[in-house]
Amino acid sequence: MSTAGVEPTAASPAPAERRAGLRFFGMLALAMAAALLAWATAMRIMAGMAVLCGDMAMSWLPPPGGTWLGVLAAFLGMWTAMAVAMMLPAVAPALWRYRRRLHASGSRRADGLAATAALGYFCTWALIGLLVFPLGAIVAVLEAQAPALARLGPAAAGLAVLAGGLFQLTAFKARYLAGCRLDACEAIPCARRGAAWRHGLRLGLRCGVSCAGLTASLLAVGMMDWRAMAIAAAATAGERLAPGGLRVARIAGLVLAAAGMFMLARAAHSA
Repeated sequence: MSTAGVEPTAASPAPAERRAGLRFFGMLALAMAAALLAWATAMRIMAGMAVLCGDMAMSWLPPPGGTWLGVLAAFLGMWTAMAVAMMLPAVAPALWRYRRRLHASGSRRADGLAATAALGYFCTWALIGLLVFPLGAIVAVLEAQAPALARLGPAAAGLAVLAGGLFQLTAFKARYLAGCRLDACEAIPCARRGAAWRHGLRLGLRCGVSCAGLTASLLAVGMMDWRAMAIAAAATAGERLAPGGLRVARIAGLVLAAAGMFMLARAAHSA
């Protein structure tokens, strides 16, 4: 029986759409690999600065002969690459849905507009890094000027991890996580570059707020620990993509809270 004129069903997507999906997620995989390479490179640079300063915690400070601008550039490079590597698996489905809606609306620039939305998304994370760096630099300067404060570091890290875990359990977190999980773009998105950029910024802001607890915990443990980054990436993807995302977030919160209390107890014992 002839199948001419039969429309492709949702269960059997058209070859063109399949090819578009392979191309889209292939590009995301390349971006992920590039981000991991950039993160490792920036991590080595900051580790070198820390060695020159004589303390890994001092990587927030310029090494001898270095400048604050150089430290900021290295930090932003590592921070942004880390954000791409951590968040890309979680945000990829939302970007794909956005691209499909643009294509369905008749736009011939769906791929480019989806890429623009992704740039806006990660631009938000870079701006968050610009806010984080001065806080870390201030703490590092205070510790350098008053070495006694450095002994409070383990307890402060424990408090940050505990606070990050408790944040995961709040209704505020649940509300922003729901905004990340829902497809926030309109039914027929505007096929303009500015609209795509704003869509990415809005999505990045919601995810940045939702990830505040995990981000604070990662900063406390250390961005230079690839194991901590992998765990944070898995938790972020799980709470956004798993069917019981809120349950995943709360489990992660309980684990972080327990880890924070353990760190506090160990800091008190060693004091």
